[in-house]
Amino acid sequence: MNTTELFHILALLKIEGVGDIVAKKLINHCGSAEDIFKAKPQHLKSIDGIGSVLLQKLKDKTVFQKAEQELNYIQAEKINVLHYQNENYPNRLKHCIDGPVLLFGSGNMDFENQRMISIVGTRQITSYGTDFCKKLIEDLAIFNPIIVSGFAYGVDIIAHQAAMDNKLQTIGVLAHGLNQIYPKNHKKYVSKMEQNGGFLTEFWSNSNPEKENFVRRNRIVAGMSEATIVIESAEKGGSLITAMIANDYNRDVFAVPGRISDKFSQGCNTLIKTQRANLLTSAADVVYILNWELETKTTKAVQKQLFVSLEMEEQKIYDYLQHKGKQIIDVIALECDFPIFKISSLLLNMELKGAIRPLPGKLFEAI
Repeated sequence: MNTTELFHILALLKIEGVGDIVAKKLINHCGSAEDIFKAKPQHLKSIDGIGSVLLQKLKDKTVFQKAEQELNYIQAEKINVLHYQNENYPNRLKHCIDGPVLLFGSGNMDFENQRMISIVGTRQITSYGTDFCKKLIEDLAIFNPIIVSGFAYGVDIIAHQAAMDNKLQTIGVLAHGLNQIYPKNHKKYVSKMEQNGGFLTEFWSNSNPEKENFVRRNRIVAGMSEATIVIESAEKGGSLITAMIANDYNRDVFAVPGRISDKFSQGCNTLIKTQRANLLTSAADVVYILNWELETKTTKAVQKQLFVSLEMEEQKIYDYLQHKGKQIIDVIALECDFPIFKISSLLLNMELKGAIRPLPGKLFEAI
C-alpha cells in the first residue's frame, strides 16, 4: 500500500459516521480510499447504506490534517501498517465483517502460521489458573502455535510469558495507540515480545486506554485466532465478551472448569454449562478439537528419543492399535475402556513419544 492510499484511508476513518464496515463498503465499491474523495455524490449515494448525512460529512476537510499528523507519526516511528486487503493482515480477521480496515503493529510478526490461539481470563489470576496456563502452553509448544492475548494483568501476561519461555511467537493486542504501554509495569516485557511476535492495535497514536477500547480490542483477539481459551473468569468480564465474540465468529471456544464456589471459575463453568465452550482439562483437548497434527519429521525425531517409555495404559492402547490398525478416537476409548477425556490425554502423550500418529478424520495408528 502506497503512502497516498494510506493517507486517504486515514482520512476516511476520521470521517464521523464511517466505521470499519462502512469504510470497507466504500473502498470495495470505489476501488480505493483516494477515489472515494474524488467520486461524485450521486455515485456514492447509489451505494447501499450511504445517505445524504454521510455524504455531507465526507466534505469535511479537517480530516486531512488529522490524517497527515498520524501519517507523520507512522513514518517517524516506522510503524508496520496492516491493510485488510493485503497479505500481511491476519487471515482469519479478513473474514470478520467488522474487522479493522487498518492495524498498526510493532515487532516481528509472522502470520503464515495458521495455528493461532488466544488465551484470556481474569486479571486476578489464581495459582490454579497460573499453573494451568503455563502447563497448557508448555504442552502445546511442540505444535508451535502463536499465542495471542491482551497484554493485561493476570491471565494475559502469564500467557505471554509462558509463550516466551517456550520460544513461541506471542502477540499482544492493545486497546490504545503504540505510543504508550498499558499497564506501565509491563514495559519490561516489550523488547522480548517484539523479538518473536509483538503488538497490534487499531487505535491511533493519540488514543488512550479508555474503557470502551477494550471491548473493541476483544473482537481482534477473537477474530484473528483459531480458538479462544478462557482460563479463569468471574461471572462477568471482558474475557466472557471475547468468548461471545468468538462464538459469533464461529470460532472454537474452550473454558477451564473450576469449583462452583470459586469466584473466578463461575464464568468458565457457565460457558461450559450453556455449551458455549468446550471443557478444557489438558492440551489434549485442544489438539483433539482443533484436529492438530504434528509434522512428520518432528514425530520421527521424538520417536527415536522416547519410544521406549510407554506407561501401562499407553501400552494397552498401543497394543490395540498394533492389532486393529487405524481407529477413530471414540472406538479406541470404547475398546480400551477409557473415558474420552482420558483417552485424549493419553493419545497426545503417545504422539509426543512417537508411538502413534494422528491421521485425517481423527484417526490414529501405531508407528
